[in-house]
Amino acid sequence: MAALTADRNTLYKDGEELPFPVAANAVIYAGALVVANAAGYAAPGSAAAGLIALGRAEEYIGNNPGADGAKVIRVRRKKAFLYANSVTDAVVQADTGKPCYIQDDQTVCHTATGKSVAGTVVGLEAAGVWVHIG
Repeated sequence: MAALTADRNTLYKDGEELPFPVAANAVIYAGALVVANAAGYAAPGSAAAGLIALGRAEEYIGNNPGADGAKVIRVRRKKAFLYANSVTDAVVQADTGKPCYIQDDQTVCHTATGKSVAGTVVGLEAAGVWVHIG
């Protein structure tokens, strides 16, 4: 394709709630931190490198058994979500404005080693860590 030489009606999505095809054999619970795996399919957050945080699951999806993409999940992003703070590797106040990392599908932690970025820490409270994703 060539560069534009006239106006173009470029379609868009607001990007706040998007559908993503689900990984084979994945079970994702509503409210879970959802990631894209290496193949680009939605999966529950886990302590692994190379995952991309997508946002929060808006619904339960059980794709087990199921092939990659057999089901689609709605994921909310561009918001701050309250996730549990790790008991063994806690996010601290000094992490505000910095990345935190995925420990599992409901927990974030301070240390990056062997983990993927969950999002940016925007607050801490007794109930957990506010993480901005997207």
